[in-house]
This record gives sequence, C-alpha cells and structure tokens, in this order.
Amino acid sequence: MSMTQNDSPTIETTVRTTEEQATDRSQPTGRPVIEARNLSVHYGDEQALQNVTMKIPDRQVTAIIGPSGCGKSTFLRSINRMNDLVDAASVDGDLLLDGTNVYEDDIDPVALRRRIGMVFQHPNPFPKSIYDNVAYGLRIQGSTDDLDERVEQALKRAALWDEVNDQLEKSALALSGGQQQRLCIARAIAVDPEVLLMDEPASALDPIATAKIEDLIAELAEEYTVVTVTHNMQQAARISDRTAVFLTGGKLVEYDDTETVFENPAHDRVEDYITGKFG
Repeated sequence: MSMTQNDSPTIETTVRTTEEQATDRSQPTGRPVIEARNLSVHYGDEQALQNVTMKIPDRQVTAIIGPSGCGKSTFLRSINRMNDLVDAASVDGDLLLDGTNVYEDDIDPVALRRRIGMVFQHPNPFPKSIYDNVAYGLRIQGSTDDLDERVEQALKRAALWDEVNDQLEKSALALSGGQQQRLCIARAIAVDPEVLLMDEPASALDPIATAKIEDLIAELAEEYTVVTVTHNMQQAARISDRTAVFLTGGKLVEYDDTETVFENPAHDRVEDYITGKFG
C-alpha cells in the first residue's frame, strides 16, 4: 500500500519537513490502483478535503479513520465520483484509477462506477428477490450469459450462498441485517469491479454479523482493492493492511502500514486520536 500526505500550504516549514519524512517511509510497495494528487473537495464554501495526496495499492485493505466530519466519506465518494450527485460539490486536483484521471471530461461516471463497487453503511437491498438483487447490475450491463452461475459465484464470494441457495426467490428484505449487507456485497462484486469501496459496512450490525463482514473483507482483498471507512479503530487494526488518518479540516495527517500507524505513529495528533485524547 502506500502513501504520502500534504497538509495545507500554510503549515510551517518545520512541520512540513517532519511530515515529508513520514511520507518517505510510507511509499507504496505494491502497484498503485488509486492515486490522489492534491485532491480538494468543497461543498459550497465549506472545505471537506484539503490537498490529499496518497496512493492505494492493489489487492490490499486500506482503512480510512478519523473523527466525524474529517472528510473520510467524502474521500471515498471522490473515488467513484459520487460527489457529482451533490450540486454544491466541487473538486480540485486529480484522482487516478490505473493511471487515468477519473475527473477528465471524457470519463463517464456511470461506466466508472461499474469498475468501482460500493457498499454503504446501512444495507440497501432492492425490494426484489435475492436472485434479482445480485443479477441486477449484470442485467443492466446486458451481461446475462451464464447468469445463474454468476449469481451463485457472487453469493459464494460474499459468504452467503450456503444460507440462501434454497431461497433465491425470497425477498431480500426478509433477510437479517448481516445477510442483507453480505447480499449488497454480492451485488457489488457480481459485475466484477476492480475496486470495492465500503463506507462503515459493519457499523449497523451486531457483533456476530460484524465478525462475518470482517472475515469477508479479508477474503475479498485477495481479488479486489478494498478501501473501507470505519469509526472503529480496533476494526481498522484488525482488518487493514494500511491505514490513513484524516483529522479536522479534511487533511490527511498520516498514511502508513497499519501496524506502524497504531504502534508508532509519526504525529502527536494521530497518537492523541488513537489513544482517545480527542475525537
């Protein structure tokens, strides 16, 4: 995984030097799939992200942590251009997927989202059958060859097949919360995206369902680049290969391998947040 971080240009040179040193030690070792370059996002006059620069490598789990309102979800939504759906949003800087800036004028956001699946905080299955939920994206794309097999494979990869294989015509809304979330994951991966974004995917679930989602994330990272936002720092420590820490003002303060961030952070502000002194 990888990273760099650039705070606001107004920060003093001595602080910048310290952060640059921290950046040097966290250069990515894997192929970067996602790269933000001086990415800033405003919602009207409010700045939600400030000059974020980082690289996210292939087939690992990157956790995004930080206090409420620090820009975690905004960064996630920047990757697949969901901020386009917010009228007041404006984006500066670059966000690259496999070396291509997704904010170029000739990029189709709908086609982009086929390459970048997303799972939200609260399960949001469609009011359709379990089968039709998983098949939905494939049908929209016209990819209906071997549909039964592809639905089955997606449910298996989401660790749900054994629980629902004899009730595929049952309404998805009748599933438990944890099952619904795994169904949403199956729906997202059925179209075979390159990247899977997860915005607090277990925060609305009980501990048993949360454990299943965490195990599933580890398995998914064998096939996909996974970026997940979480408020649960223990969860970030358990499931991620790398951790990015955003703090107030939408600034990326630290990005490194997860063990380093939690056991030997480079910045006092990060240590204070992790140890509960604020946040």
